[in-house]
Amino acid sequence: MNKFLVSLCTVAYNEENCVGNLLADFQSQTYPKKLTQIVLVDSASTDKTKEIFLKFKNDHENEYHSIIVEDNIKRKQSSGWNVAISKSLGDIIIRVDAHAHIPGDFTENNVFYHENGEMVTGGVRPNIIDDETPYKRLLLMAESSLFGSSVADFRHQTEKKSVNSLFHGAYRREVFENAGLFNETLGRTEDNEMHYRIRKAGYTISLCPNIISYQQTRNTLPKMLKQKWGNGYWIGRTAFICPKCLSVYHFIPFVFICGILGALLFSFLFSPIFAALYFGLYFTAAIAMSVPAIIGEKQKYPIFVILPLLFFLLHFSYGFGTLVGFFSLLYKKQ
Repeated sequence: MNKFLVSLCTVAYNEENCVGNLLADFQSQTYPKKLTQIVLVDSASTDKTKEIFLKFKNDHENEYHSIIVEDNIKRKQSSGWNVAISKSLGDIIIRVDAHAHIPGDFTENNVFYHENGEMVTGGVRPNIIDDETPYKRLLLMAESSLFGSSVADFRHQTEKKSVNSLFHGAYRREVFENAGLFNETLGRTEDNEMHYRIRKAGYTISLCPNIISYQQTRNTLPKMLKQKWGNGYWIGRTAFICPKCLSVYHFIPFVFICGILGALLFSFLFSPIFAALYFGLYFTAAIAMSVPAIIGEKQKYPIFVILPLLFFLLHFSYGFGTLVGFFSLLYKKQ
């Protein structure tokens, strides 16, 4: 069977602490290097990200079909992926985030499904941490929990199935030729909108559980809250641009924020019992979800008791981001 030429692509901005490990993962792939093109896109980093990319190119270019380093002068992630796609030569274009870790068989497993007729593939994407400390383990518990993050298929699916969206996708070149490139007016949700157009063009997006990649959990609470706020913000903006590319689950934190506002309003107008009931119900649910998560940990740390509070902060940050996203777009339409 003929082998595909594969373009492994990543886009990075100020990721000098991550891209070295990712490039080592690229090196460890079992798929033939002479059938692999590496496309590295730097989004005007102010650290050593581009320097690391260029060193990798200089050190390993002869091993691969080719290695190219490109600039994303617009800096947005969506425009970065469009640069990567436009410079890719592969029959299959694989998107790998800078914060990812991919096992050695990641490329080969994707190619297997494409050889058997699939056009867009991806797999499960568990979260990991870069250092085993009680604090980072707590952040990982919150990120990995269905209550703390989401019910997305890529977090728990165990059987091959058609999905609406996925992470670290592998796309046949013709998919972008027919569905178009990423919408550069979007941030964070550019993949949801792209996958919506891919499905509209008649392609199936296949989640295959034996394709595994990992995503680095943000290693501090402020960084995690900033990430959640940004995700929520772009959900709010995208709701007006492409509502059909989002699911109802994207808006649960926003409903949570509306509940807080409603409870506070009713408490101000009538009785404080409304706020007490609302927050009481929320933290009862948060504690109920925290207990099995903590029990499931091999090593128990005292810091784990604040997991319910961490859930609250994540939901609040995401939901408030969505609220701001709604109003920011409405304001611009005035």
